[in-house]
Amino acid sequence: MATPIFLRNSPLCTLHTHHHYHHPLTRPFSALPFSTAKTRCHSVNSTKMEGSEITEVVNVNAGKKIFVAGATGNTGKRIVEQLLAKGFAVKAGVRNLDKAKTTFSGNNPALQFVKADVTEGSAKLAEAIGEDSDAVICATGFQPSWDLLAPWKVDNFGTVNLVEACSKLGVNRFILISSILVNGAAMGQLLNPAYIFLNVFGLTLVAKLQAEQYIRKSGINYTIIRPGGLRNDPPMGNIVMEPEDTLSEGTISRDQVAEVAVEALIHPESFYKVVEIVSRSEAPKRSFEDLFGSIKQQVTFALEFRYGKESDTSYLLISS
Repeated sequence: MATPIFLRNSPLCTLHTHHHYHHPLTRPFSALPFSTAKTRCHSVNSTKMEGSEITEVVNVNAGKKIFVAGATGNTGKRIVEQLLAKGFAVKAGVRNLDKAKTTFSGNNPALQFVKADVTEGSAKLAEAIGEDSDAVICATGFQPSWDLLAPWKVDNFGTVNLVEACSKLGVNRFILISSILVNGAAMGQLLNPAYIFLNVFGLTLVAKLQAEQYIRKSGINYTIIRPGGLRNDPPMGNIVMEPEDTLSEGTISRDQVAEVAVEALIHPESFYKVVEIVSRSEAPKRSFEDLFGSIKQQVTFALEFRYGKESDTSYLLISS
């Protein structure tokens, strides 16, 4: 329950959780059109005309453009496809434009390709993302090689570069595809074979964890998705969603990972949360409102300073 304390003529401004927080340099990703079940994906208007009913389907996602980093990867490609299917416009950030054009069939006017390399710094990324993007989904991943710094260049510094680019542009919605076991050491999973294997190439999970920590301190409205082992085959079983540092085994179809990422854009229940996901055949099917809503929101306090004549009263709001 929130407990407001009013401090008149105080130099303090507003102290509150991220649930109410908008970074002073960013614009919020509005979830207003998706606030009710009737308008989650489409709004339907029916009009009677000469004895027949004409149904007009209005796409409430139209006009929202999502930047996807790593759009030609196995998971990124599925995210792009599902975003387009939901009616979003997509700006696909790719390193190889020719590869991108052959990866996606057809000539979809809602899909735009831009050259973007997360390792080249936030300034170039900001140009690629552009002021017309409403949110960023990061689905990048390093390619295994003998370069032991590759995971840090992509999964750590690359992700940080994306967040910094968002801050420059005022983009205040960020979704990261990470991995279960990133915090395996704290979970007592140092000897877990999966933890050992995933850290063989340059401490990949450690790099991802540090990037997550940066995101959580940045003030951006985030959803961090930690999937289990990724499968390329179609979904088998229903999604299981747990809080951070809970799952130490399990797999999930990349199609379902993409679905969770896209649904995180639609459901405000996903805001400021770290979720871990796998799929299980015995798991019941649950709505995304229920899945995201079952995970506790991360409580982080931040200051918002207000100046000017519009208000001579300052507030201290503590929420839990």
